[in-house]
Amino acid sequence: MNKTKQHWLGLACAAALLTASSLNAADAKTYQVTGPVLEVTPTTITVKKGEDRWEIARDSKTKIPANVKVGTKVTIYYTMTATEVEVKETKAKK
Repeated sequence: MNKTKQHWLGLACAAALLTASSLNAADAKTYQVTGPVLEVTPTTITVKKGEDRWEIARDSKTKIPANVKVGTKVTIYYTMTATEVEVKETKAKK
């Protein structure tokens, strides 16, 4: 196989991998919560929804406007991702 064909084959494989990984990310259901901001830290943003405090984790990839501060009404879009799965033994039925 000549170098040009190898180059195009490599690009095609890379594109296929990127597409597959982005499809997995798109499978996660998204949610949203709206309310006034109670606190903003480098790792969390906390809002009030009704009488509840919602503390949502964030990281360097989270898109957040510079003007968000305590009291600002925001809508946060988030997904739920499992960090660990633990198997629980069930008791045998009599």
